[in-house]
Amino acid sequence: MSPKIQNLRVASYNIRKAVGLDRQRKPGRILDVINGLDADLVALQEADKRLGQRRSALPRDLIAHHTDFEIVPVATNDVSLGWHGNAILVRTGLRTSRPGRVALPSLEPRGAVSVTLEMDEPVTIIAIHLGLTRRHRRHQLRALKRKAQTAPNAIILGDFNEWSPTRGFEPLAEFDVVSPGTTYHAARPVAALDRIALSGCLTLKGAGVVESGLARRASDHLPIWADVQLNASL
Repeated sequence: MSPKIQNLRVASYNIRKAVGLDRQRKPGRILDVINGLDADLVALQEADKRLGQRRSALPRDLIAHHTDFEIVPVATNDVSLGWHGNAILVRTGLRTSRPGRVALPSLEPRGAVSVTLEMDEPVTIIAIHLGLTRRHRRHQLRALKRKAQTAPNAIILGDFNEWSPTRGFEPLAEFDVVSPGTTYHAARPVAALDRIALSGCLTLKGAGVVESGLARRASDHLPIWADVQLNASL
């Protein structure tokens, strides 16, 4: 029989704790940008405030009432949206399982979060915000690769913090690492820090950077998106 095909739009957005270039914290503005992505899943970085209990920069009730997304339960407390600032929003109605956290080696606190989408064949999503030095990023990518290898299909996406277009991705040699375009600094993008890596039976059908006027004001990063096709054999 011919293979089933499913399409999925994923996105990633470093929201800088909802503080825009005007230095104002406006969660509603961030959610307007997220709603405009038309994505099935959105990985967020810097989704929680830095100090204290690390309260969410995006109020949960605002997400519930002003978006069609559900929050993947990866937080370790009742006030954060995610873990180490990483969070995942999934379109209401999509079936998910196995929300989790991935500890990453580093001198600074870093961690990734994950969830599995129950499609024709499961797709594991890993949302990341890598460290500031390439040596630590390589160690972190090795840990992420080990996590991804436990899944038949995996998408790693987020802020890779890598300025080079070619170096630093060696641990993901078996992945299709995609840079949709320059995303930082939002006012005048010169660096492609935000990327997507695919493994398994996943094919990239298209990708891009959102460059709307609102996105250029809402955070210091521009959001990225990718349309992914899952070729699932019956």
